[in-house]
Amino acid sequence: MKHPNFLFTRFFFILLLIFPGVLFAQNSNCTIVVPEAPLTAAGLATPYQLKATDPNDGNGPCSETDANSSAFVQAAIFDPATDQISIYNPLVIDQGSTPAIPPVTPTVPDHAVVALWFGFNGNNLTQEGADASVLQDNACVNGLPGNVFGQYSYCNAAAFFRVANRAIRMGKLVVPDLGVAKDGLPCPTVRDFYVVDQDQSDNLPVTYLITAGGLLAQNNQANAAALTGATVLGNPSDNGLLDRFLDPALGCTPWKVSDLADPGQNVPGLALNELQARAHQRAPMALIPAGDPMALDADGGTDLTKVNAYRRGVDQPQVRGYWQADTARYCRNMLRIAPARLLLDQAWLLAGKSPVPTASNLFTFLAQRLASSYDILGCANLVNLPDPVSVVTDQTGFALSATINLPLYTRCRRYLAPYQRDDDSVSKSDTDAAAVTE
Repeated sequence: MKHPNFLFTRFFFILLLIFPGVLFAQNSNCTIVVPEAPLTAAGLATPYQLKATDPNDGNGPCSETDANSSAFVQAAIFDPATDQISIYNPLVIDQGSTPAIPPVTPTVPDHAVVALWFGFNGNNLTQEGADASVLQDNACVNGLPGNVFGQYSYCNAAAFFRVANRAIRMGKLVVPDLGVAKDGLPCPTVRDFYVVDQDQSDNLPVTYLITAGGLLAQNNQANAAALTGATVLGNPSDNGLLDRFLDPALGCTPWKVSDLADPGQNVPGLALNELQARAHQRAPMALIPAGDPMALDADGGTDLTKVNAYRRGVDQPQVRGYWQADTARYCRNMLRIAPARLLLDQAWLLAGKSPVPTASNLFTFLAQRLASSYDILGCANLVNLPDPVSVVTDQTGFALSATINLPLYTRCRRYLAPYQRDDDSVSKSDTDAAAVTE
């Protein structure tokens, strides 16, 4: 296993190819301060504060307005009286600053089960409680002791998914069907090998408003009307990629529920995406692999304890052995599925907007993301196949175009064919394990 510093260097280099601006980020290792009672109405409406994890590391402060080091928070609220879910997006601001407009205080139902998820545009986001007991009291998970996941963390997610899945099993919470995309295939999910990258499900479909003066506000109708000229800041991959970019390009509609910060409006959510994927994603189902860089141990080695901690936060089945989270199998399925559907959907994706300003369109962004994931996971060595996807960039790192080498891809598919039966067998086990059995 390669040393973690090597893994980080390679991951950071590839990140620069996708997001060149990260080179100039004020700081890519930040801490988010979780307020007191974060699962209550008052706690949800209290702005989270972003600061540098080590203010003396020479990398400067962390700034929420810097798109390369912005943090995001999303809450899902399960109402046991109605068995329905609502969403609330708490606000993140720089430590010591104030919001442009104070967050809306949501109405949280009695006995509601509330969970939180965190996303980050930098490298490592560390949770810190406003007091010593906040993280423990609210079942907050940031990785393992001394070894954070990276961009992703959560609070109380396991309890939320437990009650939501029970309601689904009893027929009280209905998960919408995926629908059919323009290409005639089922609309994609966050567990589709067409969508996933090397560290799936670690970003949020959350956006904030930034005023010309650099202050933050929740992105709701009232604030957008009041803050003329404000720009939108988002978390551009995984859940946000699916809900805000890929679904519209393919004629699909994400599952949306009531937004408690924007009365009368519905919004998508990480929790909704994961529940829908668990219910409707056909095999093979993409689940966190052991080689996910955010699930590695402090020395860069595989660690099933951390894999399972990651999976619990996004409602994925736990693993007992490394074969259940085999990175080579993840690579094989990604190679079988993603390039083929990229080619099928190329016309629609070329017309789609890139989630980041460093790619010419949605097709180029997805192709570059796939190529980077193939490299970060070490797929070429694990499956003994070169990457059939290539991307042309200019001198600034802007992705101009992408190409899938068809003769090479055909050879890849032929080479992978003997593995199909065994991979399908494990995929069926994954799908069975993802079925609600409580």
